[in-house]
Amino acid sequence: MSNSQNDFSQAFYPFLHDHNQRPRELMEELRFSLLEKARASVTVKQTFFEQQQDAILAAALEIARAYSRGKKMLVCGNGGSATDAQHVAVEFMHPITVGRKALPAICLNNDMAMVTAVANDVGFNDIFARQIIALGQDGDVLLGISTSGNSENLLHAFATAQRMGLGTIAFAGDDGGKMEQMKSERLLDHCLTVPTTSIHRIQESHMTLYHVIWDLTHEFLQHPALLSEPSAVADGPGGKDARPLPQAVLT
Repeated sequence: MSNSQNDFSQAFYPFLHDHNQRPRELMEELRFSLLEKARASVTVKQTFFEQQQDAILAAALEIARAYSRGKKMLVCGNGGSATDAQHVAVEFMHPITVGRKALPAICLNNDMAMVTAVANDVGFNDIFARQIIALGQDGDVLLGISTSGNSENLLHAFATAQRMGLGTIAFAGDDGGKMEQMKSERLLDHCLTVPTTSIHRIQESHMTLYHVIWDLTHEFLQHPALLSEPSAVADGPGGKDARPLPQAVLT
């Protein structure tokens, strides 16, 4: 183990480097660490969903409206978020819940020939933007996933999508980075930011988030009256024109 790796390990797991501890004591420390991480994961998700519930409903409504008009969703991300993007596309294309219809979703990470061609010929920052130009249509939705909110190729993708008339949704973390800034400047429609610096907790929350949005999207599609009444989401709970969501959405 290199010195830097050893320092990192000591910072996060100091008890593993106390060689005077007995194995039983070490296992107790690891049990405590395990439970603390689980508690942190639950706390982060609970805080995020409580704070962002109306924004999440609005993002799901945007996706549902696109599908109701015969449009599609494009999804992309980098690293772990790339595999999340693949997961999102599979959930929409291949629903495992009885009665839920298959909906068109394309993960822009999947075509490695295209990704490497653009990265080699133009630059990595345009690997998604180039595909959006070819595949995107006015009224489609682009979902981009980034734990930092600062991924340059996603920022380029959102800018391209906005120019072409696509709805834009970002999953971010920490303070939302440049994606939150884009939203504040009305260059991004939705930015759902998980408020923690822990990449693991952000990724765990993103996974829960896209499963929830998948479910909400189908519920909106099954209740067409909600698709034509933006006040049901925009006004939030208790808004003057808001109506209760169907029980299936809430459970």
